[in-house]
Amino acid sequence: MPKVYTARWVLPIVTPPINEGAIAINDSKIAAVGDRAAILAAFPGALVEDFGNAAILPGLINTHSHLELTVMRGFLEREEHDFFAWLRKLTVARLQMTDEDLFVSAACGAIEAARAGITCLGDSSSFAVQSMRALNEVGLRAIVYQESFGPDPKLAEENMGKLREQLEGMQTLQTELVSAGVSPHAPYTVSARQLGIISRLAVDETIPVMMHAAESASEKQFMLSGIGPFAEGLRARGIDWQAPGTSTIRYLNDHGILETKPLLAHCINVDEDDLQLMKSAGAGVAHCPKSNAKLGHGRAPFAQFVAHGLNVGLGSDSVASNNTCDMLEEARFATLTARSDRSDEVAGISNDALADARATSPLSATDALFAATAVGARALGLSDRIGALKEGMQADIAVVSLDSMRQQPVHDAADALIFSSSGRDVLLTVVAGKEIYRNGHMKTTAENDLASRLDQIRKKLDGAT
Repeated sequence: MPKVYTARWVLPIVTPPINEGAIAINDSKIAAVGDRAAILAAFPGALVEDFGNAAILPGLINTHSHLELTVMRGFLEREEHDFFAWLRKLTVARLQMTDEDLFVSAACGAIEAARAGITCLGDSSSFAVQSMRALNEVGLRAIVYQESFGPDPKLAEENMGKLREQLEGMQTLQTELVSAGVSPHAPYTVSARQLGIISRLAVDETIPVMMHAAESASEKQFMLSGIGPFAEGLRARGIDWQAPGTSTIRYLNDHGILETKPLLAHCINVDEDDLQLMKSAGAGVAHCPKSNAKLGHGRAPFAQFVAHGLNVGLGSDSVASNNTCDMLEEARFATLTARSDRSDEVAGISNDALADARATSPLSATDALFAATAVGARALGLSDRIGALKEGMQADIAVVSLDSMRQQPVHDAADALIFSSSGRDVLLTVVAGKEIYRNGHMKTTAENDLASRLDQIRKKLDGAT
């Protein structure tokens, strides 16, 4: 039997908002979207629920997460001034976690996402099988990217053998909702030779690719001059690094990664040539403004991403570098920091280009909401299924209350969602027509038990440091 949800506002995203709207769901798909009276007349036998002073919108999309690191929320605060030390402590702690620890950590992260109206994630994982297990249990949609490491070119083939084994294990867990991808971690952790082999594998077997790119000043030093902590770290391991003297984006293009139409996370240190390369290649961007700011890496040029027509979604990164997984909060932060950018503070982008972008189209709440839904779906290569409320699309939906005093009065639903709301206002999260979260309670998993187990894992990590 079809279900009909109604509310004061329905935001299809790809078409104008509907006052007093409704959406009809049949099994896993959207059957109709429109005026409440018209939808009720078209589905006379449907189960109907009215959410009143609320907004119904496509499920929010987190294009870059690390769910397995949920247990490390607040664990790395003292290292945030030193990214190399931050990465080293994270890596050591993660290796102390068992498979079950990793599953519990990822499951708790997935629950946090579902509670915040997030229905789909691009999740990067060193132990992707455990993240896929967690996402399948909670009921979210995702592409899980198995991270690949290996800065020594002499070990590239050996590392690729390991990656292929990991992909085989992941493929047994693939479902209609959760699929497998690969992630050469970063230019300072994966050799050029290994990048080339991964690129060919991804193109030949149509595997989605995600990569951290142009994230920090240390990475920029590493690429342009061959100096800094990443270069020193490789040399201490006996690995000879000859800097290419180019930007990260140009380097990825030279070694085949852009051929895969990758999702590139962060992209803080990019210039006009980089943006043109990314646009020409069809690369997507996972913009992670809160994580970028918390680690002191700088501000990615969100306004320029939008002005260039790049498929730029929003990402939380891990809660180890962000502390929350909340796309409404991320969208607000992205919009406000983009508006506050001074043209002389954004590296590599010309003053004229930034000024033109702001003058032509100052970023609005609608732009941010678009990035958190439809454009995020494009960045993940899933826009044929999710990201909009449209007949025939998958029924991935979030319902957000707009009824609290801190949101009143509401004149524009998009403005209220971005500037006055957070994930705590979510009433309902639906994935492929299935309710997985409603009014403070998960409907798919025992979250209290998982939270207790997460606390025990954290005590183990704290005791080992």
